[in-house]
Amino acid sequence: MKLFPQSRAVPAPKRFIRASHERHLRAAGLLALAAALALAPSICRACACGCGLYEVGTNSMIPIGAGVMTYVEYDYQDQDHNWSGASEAPAADNGDKDIRTSWYTLGYQQMFNRSWGVRFELPYEDRHFVTTGGATGNDIVTLDFSGLGDTRIEGIYTGFSPDLSGGLTFGLKLPTGSYTTNDAYGDIDRDTEIGSGSTDILLGGYHRFTIDADYGWSGFTQTLLDLPVLSQVQYRPGAEFDASVGAYYTGLRIGRLLIAPIGQIKLSIRSRDTGANAASPVASGFERVLAASGLELDLHPFKAYADVELPLYYHFTGDQLAAKTLFRVNVSYMF
Repeated sequence: MKLFPQSRAVPAPKRFIRASHERHLRAAGLLALAAALALAPSICRACACGCGLYEVGTNSMIPIGAGVMTYVEYDYQDQDHNWSGASEAPAADNGDKDIRTSWYTLGYQQMFNRSWGVRFELPYEDRHFVTTGGATGNDIVTLDFSGLGDTRIEGIYTGFSPDLSGGLTFGLKLPTGSYTTNDAYGDIDRDTEIGSGSTDILLGGYHRFTIDADYGWSGFTQTLLDLPVLSQVQYRPGAEFDASVGAYYTGLRIGRLLIAPIGQIKLSIRSRDTGANAASPVASGFERVLAASGLELDLHPFKAYADVELPLYYHFTGDQLAAKTLFRVNVSYMF
């Protein structure tokens, strides 16, 4: 859920129908709004500055009954614009210049029965980082590093209603990703590492609902709270809250292939980092609203989803690097 989460926190200089017809029009209006916002350019895993992915995803990740689902996901973003507050800021104000990241995530989800299930996610991250530092402290330094990220283990409860339309998720993010990668000059701050070094409690919920059953319009909401509780080496990443609301249309078919356009609005709020090794608490924490326009293809037992996500609103504390576009592709198989 991944996924699929961003920006980089930077320190001071360096470290830094009548009836049915009307119902149809109302439903179409809702999706049109979401899609329009999504088409105006929009996921989070670890990083004060947002070098991560939003962990609320799409309707395809919501359980629909007992069984097993495996999936692989690819996410990409290039954080190459400096932002401060609610507007873009001069690049010279930020010692960091670019953070380009690819995420490759393997996932496994099993619903043991109609009420209980479990989900595992293991990400691998590949990061390209350009910052100011080096021997003089003012050199432009390029660093490339990769490795396993922080593992996520979550329980799933869907026993609130017979149609499995609502549920809760709960679990842990474990510090399996490296948080000690660096060069000889210490140019990689803790908030830019692949792993956070923290153990986090994960608490979430979701709800699927019908907008207009006659015309195939449905919607969903998701939320997730990521709360670090155990930290290492005097660095605690900020707590993060992610939420999304989406609408999708299921009336398009070509034989067995179901085609579902999806529009989402996503909200992310993250508090500041703390600890002696937080690169710059003044330059961490953010609020963001993003929009996603996507398409899901369902040819059971295979399902594929892809979207492009773009910002509607940014507000960063201090100077942080932000991405103008994020891409996500997810392919799953149902057993």
